[in-house]
Amino acid sequence: MRIRTAATVLSGAVVLSALVLPGAAQAAEHPGAATDLRAFASQSVQPKGALGGTTFKNGVVNKGKDIVLGVTGKKAVPVTFTAFDEEGVAITQAFLWQGTDSSSTDTITGGLESDDYPTCTETPVQNGYSYSCKTIFTIDPAVAFKDGNGTAGTWKLFLGAYDLYANASYDDDVARTKIKRAAKLTANASPEPVKKGKTITVTGKLSRANWTTGKYAGYATQPVKLQFRKKGSSTYTTLKTVKTSSTGTLSTTTKAGSDGYYRFVFAGTTTTGSATAPGDFVDVR
Repeated sequence: MRIRTAATVLSGAVVLSALVLPGAAQAAEHPGAATDLRAFASQSVQPKGALGGTTFKNGVVNKGKDIVLGVTGKKAVPVTFTAFDEEGVAITQAFLWQGTDSSSTDTITGGLESDDYPTCTETPVQNGYSYSCKTIFTIDPAVAFKDGNGTAGTWKLFLGAYDLYANASYDDDVARTKIKRAAKLTANASPEPVKKGKTITVTGKLSRANWTTGKYAGYATQPVKLQFRKKGSSTYTTLKTVKTSSTGTLSTTTKAGSDGYYRFVFAGTTTTGSATAPGDFVDVR
């Protein structure tokens, strides 16, 4: 990035205000996490092709994978993107946000700021300068989402930049990702051992992270597959699909045919990650 020029050009430039997003999620361990991304969106943005008209593309969040978070522990989420400007870029900033309108705090339901300004590599190209940029969002669910689980779901990548003339540009939907609540699943098959042809009962529980309480709680009325892997095989076969109870518990039966492993598998939802229970071995005699 052309930081050598930005020092003089950006003096006196508008700095993002430190207004706190009401009810918004904030990145942990980073004092700038409360920065209001609305400030970028509310500034004069140069039209594409005009002086200072920075454009963004190729945004990728978490290498294209969902961001699945439990109740404890920090997760480092990488973000990459490219930018272009005819005259050159001085500073870029990155946010993850949730809502319908980034220019109003009333319509922003969650906001996270990257740990630091993105690091960008400048390459002179025809008609301007291209930038290959990367940054990290370190997310601690115990801090960022302690005020509610409703922020699970789709989030958007907001990118902003100041050009060498202190003009602000932004794009509030460069890429999208899903931030999901982690799930856990258990399975227990009995009796053990069992006679061939007799009934086997498989029980378990599906739970998911509750960011508000900091604990896992049962996930109700969700479809879960019961699968079986014969001893000596590496492949599981689906036997049936059952739904969890109002407390997330599972209970179903099947007939004993041969030695093998039983497990439950949950595919996940738009707000919750997938989960697979460890296989429980049953000896058939």
